[in-house]
Parts: sequence; C-alpha cells; structure tokens
Amino acid sequence: MATPRVSIIIPAHNEAENIGPLVVRLRALFPDYELIVIDDGSSDDTSRLAHEAGALVYRHPYNIGNGAAVKTGIRVANGEILVFMDADGQHDPEDVKRLLAHFPEYDMVVGARSASGQASLGRALGNKIYNWLGSYVARFRIEDLTSGFRAVKAEVAQGFLYLLPNTYSYPTTITLGVLRTGRSLKYVPIQARPRKNGKSGIKLFRDGVRFFMIIIRICTLYSPMRVFLPVSFAMMALGLANYAVTYLTAGRFTNMSAVLITNSIVIFMMSLISEQISQMRFERRQGRVAAKKMGDDTRENA
Repeated sequence: MATPRVSIIIPAHNEAENIGPLVVRLRALFPDYELIVIDDGSSDDTSRLAHEAGALVYRHPYNIGNGAAVKTGIRVANGEILVFMDADGQHDPEDVKRLLAHFPEYDMVVGARSASGQASLGRALGNKIYNWLGSYVARFRIEDLTSGFRAVKAEVAQGFLYLLPNTYSYPTTITLGVLRTGRSLKYVPIQARPRKNGKSGIKLFRDGVRFFMIIIRICTLYSPMRVFLPVSFAMMALGLANYAVTYLTAGRFTNMSAVLITNSIVIFMMSLISEQISQMRFERRQGRVAAKKMGDDTRENA
C-alpha cells in the first residue's frame, strides 16, 4: 500500500455532536487522505460516530489531554504531511487546501485567526500577549501562537514529540521549536467559526496562567538569553540607580546596590551557561535525528 501524502489528525473529547459531520465533510473533500480521529477518553459516542463516518479511530482509555491526543496521532499517522484541526467545528475543512498549497516550500503552515475569530475578548487579548512574547523570543513575527489548525511535515513533527506537553499548549511548543531549529514557518489567515455545540474546554484564568508558564519554560529552553538578559539588565540598572541616589544623598555605596549589581552579574553568567547548554542539547538532538535518518535510508537501499 502506498504511503498517503497527507494525514489529517483530529483530537477529540466528547464531540459526538460535531465529529460525524466534520469527518463526512473531510472524507468528501479529501478521499485519498488518511483521516485519523484520536478519541481522548470520551464518555459519549465520539468514537463510534467518527468510525461510522469513515475515520480511523484510536482511543485513549481515559482523558489524558489534547496534546497527548496529538502525540498519539503523530505516532500512528503514515502521511508525509500532517494536518491538525479541532473537532468542534471551528475550522473550515476547505481551508486545509490553503495550508497544503505552501508545501513543500515551508516546513509548517499555520492557520492564523483574526481577532473576531477568538472565542472571547479575554482570549483575544491573552493570545495577543502570547504572540508578542513568542515573537520576542523567536525573533519572528508570530501571528497566532496557540492556533490548533496547522500542517507540518511529518519528520518535523516527529522530531518534537519528546517536547510536546499533554495539554492544550502543544501549538506553542512546536511553533517555537520549529523557529528555534531554523525551520520555515508561514501563517495563512483563516476565519474561525463559533463552536457548533458545547463550550470550550479552555478556562481563561487557569489555562491562561498555564500557557504563560509554558511559554516562559519553552522560551528558557530554546533561547534562555532572551529571558535572562532583560532581567539582568534591569537589576543592573536598579543597582546603579540606587547607588547614584545613595551616593548623592548620603555619600556612600549601600548593601542594596551591591546585592542588585551582584545578582545582575550572576544572572548574566547563568544566561551564558544556559545558552551553551541549550545549543549543545539541540546539536546532540539533531545529530541523533540525522543518524536515524541515515540508518533508515541504508535499510531501504539494502
């Protein structure tokens, strides 16, 4: 059997009201594509309805997380290009063609939602902050850091499996990973539709704090100096400003100035060490990936 060029992966949890029509529509548009639904421990008929509509269904025994479902999809998919989309009806199946039109030139193509396509004003504002922070770290204009609608080359997605979390924040991780490793990324404007039924599983405060912490963690993982240096410079500036004030008013150098300046130097040195560790880790990872690919090619040619 020939390897399918594209695999469409849909993580789903209790989406019985939405999954059937979505799979039917995708199957009509893309009859030759591999269509995979990962049922993340649903308590309704999501699995049965997806199977009856024509999808390959893989089921988790219990709810692990949206990211975990995506990772399962990456492991089982056979396509050369993987398309990820939500099961709640927000993503238009017609837009899959628009994402795929930019391959093989790009390594990943992401559907970027407009402000009106966000679930709420709070979510739109939060995503704008995340986009700015991600753009600062990656030195690339990120238009939608948390979009779950994207297409990526299979070999690229497989290379980041070990980093992807089990939660909703997998788009953040894979986006920064792609940019950090010098891969190409393109954003395509899309219009996300309101959920057909039910409510989003993302809670503004709880998941907002979680997303922020994950972004900070991923930023320090990929570009630690972009995080440490501003803190170091800020502490140095405070230390020098405090010294100037105390010198002019009391004619002395205070302990607070010494602590701030010393901490600034320590944080700067930590940033240098962290940057070197990050670089060595990525070089080692890329070396393992290259060795594995060479071994696979050797076995195919044998």
